Amino acid sequence: MSERHIHMAGHVTERHITRTGQGGDRDVFEYALLRVVPRVERGECVNAGVVVYCRARAYVGARIHLDEARLLALDPAADVAGVRAALGAVERVCAGGEEAGQAAGDDAGRRFRWLIAPRSTVVQPGPVHTGLTADPAAETERLLDLLVR
Repeated sequence: MSERHIHMAGHVTERHITRTGQGGDRDVFEYALLRVVPRVERGECVNAGVVVYCRARAYVGARIHLDEARLLALDPAADVAGVRAALGAVERVCAGGEEAGQAAGDDAGRRFRWLIAPRSTVVQPGPVHTGLTADPAAETERLLDLLVR
């Protein structure tokens, strides 16, 4: 089933709507970028990673790529080691287990919601977006390449 959809710019496009059972093996996922804001008062940021959650597959994962040169261009005094430690903590929370600290016993959804909660720190999550995927781990890598690297 499809419907015609008019965008605000006036363009007509075709949008496909799938019903339950017709989406193939694709599942809904959510993701948020991880931003490094070295000087919170200035609001400038560098994308440094992505966190992906897929409820249907009980998946939560993060991929990190910190471009130190970009970070230091925003703030030459940035604590690169501290930023790397904070980004590493996100990866550990996603992985779960003992290295996740207090989040070790939480399910994937709860860990994702905790990671994307707004905060005023140097490493901040961006807004949450959604999509469909057949492979959440591959989607995490794709988003990292598309939005961070």
